[in-house]
This record gives sequence, C-alpha cells and structure tokens, in this order.
Amino acid sequence: MTWRRAIALAACAALLVGAPPFLPPYALTLLTQILIYAIFAMSLDLLLGYTGLASLGHAAYFGIAAYVVAIMTTQHQASFWACLGAALLAACAAAAVFGLVAIRATGVYFLMITLALGMVTWGLAFRWVSLTMGDNGISGIARPSLSSGLSFARPLPFHYLSLVAFLIAFGLLSLIVRSPFGLSLQGIRETERRMRALGYDVWLHKYVAFILSGAFAGLAGAMWAYYDGFVSPVEIHLVTSVETLLMVALGGPGTLVGPVLGAGVIVLFKNLLSIYTKRWLLILGLVYIGVIVLAPKGIVGAVRGAR
Repeated sequence: MTWRRAIALAACAALLVGAPPFLPPYALTLLTQILIYAIFAMSLDLLLGYTGLASLGHAAYFGIAAYVVAIMTTQHQASFWACLGAALLAACAAAAVFGLVAIRATGVYFLMITLALGMVTWGLAFRWVSLTMGDNGISGIARPSLSSGLSFARPLPFHYLSLVAFLIAFGLLSLIVRSPFGLSLQGIRETERRMRALGYDVWLHKYVAFILSGAFAGLAGAMWAYYDGFVSPVEIHLVTSVETLLMVALGGPGTLVGPVLGAGVIVLFKNLLSIYTKRWLLILGLVYIGVIVLAPKGIVGAVRGAR
C-alpha cells in the first residue's frame, strides 16, 4: 500500500468517525445503510473481482444470516454475540454446501447454478411459514445491547457498530486479497489452466473463496437484520443479488474500494431518486449502461486509467 493510499484511507476513516454526530438523522441512516451494503458488495467482489466467479445467488447468505438473527432475537432472546456467531456459522455452512455444487461448473453454467440455488433459498423462506413467517416476514428485531450495558438502540451508536463491522471486514479482506492465497485467486481469474499446470489446486482455492465470500455476506446480513428490525424473503430475492452485482461492477471489480463506492451510489440512488420519481430504476439502469460503456472497469478503473 502506497503512502498516498494509506493517507486517503485514514482520512476517510476519520471522516466516518467524526462526521456522524453532526449529520441529520436521514443522512446518518443512509450512511449506515452504505456501510452495511459495502460489506455485502466487498464479499461478492472476493468472488467476482478476485476469483472471476459471477454469482446471482449471493443474497442467499445475506438472507440466511438475517433470518438467523431474527429468529434467535425474537423467539429466544439470544445475545448479540450468540446471534452473530450463529449467523456467520449458518452463512458459512450454506456457502460450503452450495459451493460443492456450484464450483464444479464454470462460466455461464456457474452463473445459472448460483441463480437456481438462490431461488431455492428464496422459495424456502417464502414457503416455510412456520419458521420464517412467509411473506409477512419477522418483525420486532431489537438492536443489540452488550452485557456491559452499552446499548446500540439509537441510530448514532448503531452507526458506530456498523462502522466497526465495516472496518473489520475491510481489513480482513485486504489481508486476504494481498496474501499468497489472494494472489493465487487472481492468477486463477486470469489463467486457470496455467495455475493448474503450476500445481495449484484450483478447485480448492475457489471453494475456500466461495465460503469466505459467504461468511462476509453473512456478516452484512446480520447487521442488516439489526438495522432494519425486519426480515422478509426480499432479503434473499434475485433483485438483492443483482443490486449487489451492480454495486461491484459500478464501483470497479477487483478492488475493495470500488464496491464501497458502488454501494454508496446505489444506496443514494435508491433512497433519493425514489423520492422524486417512480422511474428511478430506469435512471439507475442508464447510469449503469453509461459506466459499462465508458468505463468497463468501473469508477475506480476509470480513475486509475485517467491517472
């Protein structure tokens, strides 16, 4: 990491810490949403940007973790750490099972298998009414409180909790993508046949990346359940996976900063444009088409190219 990049990241972190107390409630809400979706987008970027695997079922791990938090909080009054640990474990388990099926395919077949697995998960959430409450969803999810008495019920403390989760996820993913394992993933993305010829276990690398990606998506899902206080099959729907894929492509795949920027753009478009027009999806689609045509590597790729 260059000193300029380190200074820029430190300045952004300081801004995220110092600015929220002075923001109006709505702006603070949007910033918290961006942080949670940024974790979700970065988790997909580990697959798409660094391993070259485009998934249309990534919302499954996000939704599974959210449902685990919702059920354990509302029905069992479990603690924050118990809910978080169970949510991450459930997301990892689902990714491990789905990975055994999906990793065997490549290209468009991988895309279609992940789509099918995601829709199966959505169907279970929609039809398993006794557990998930079906289309009505699960409401009344209280924001966490620690045993020390620290409560995150108010928007500002919860924002800082989301910020801590985001910084931990960003730091861990940075270590992963810069490690020998992460460099191997990039080699697989570029030339899978050559990596296999060099003696790398390509399938195992993809499988581990698949599980890690699911774990970070689970972290985002758990935070979203606490943030929204409501979980429904919408969290697992195809639209959620497509939105996350759009965040990565818009910001710039293969960079952790890109998905964060993409998450910010999509969340702002969803919340601000929808106030003024019902056709905000059309505008968002036009923006996406423009970025893909003019900057195929996303916003970060365009900035790097200009430099």
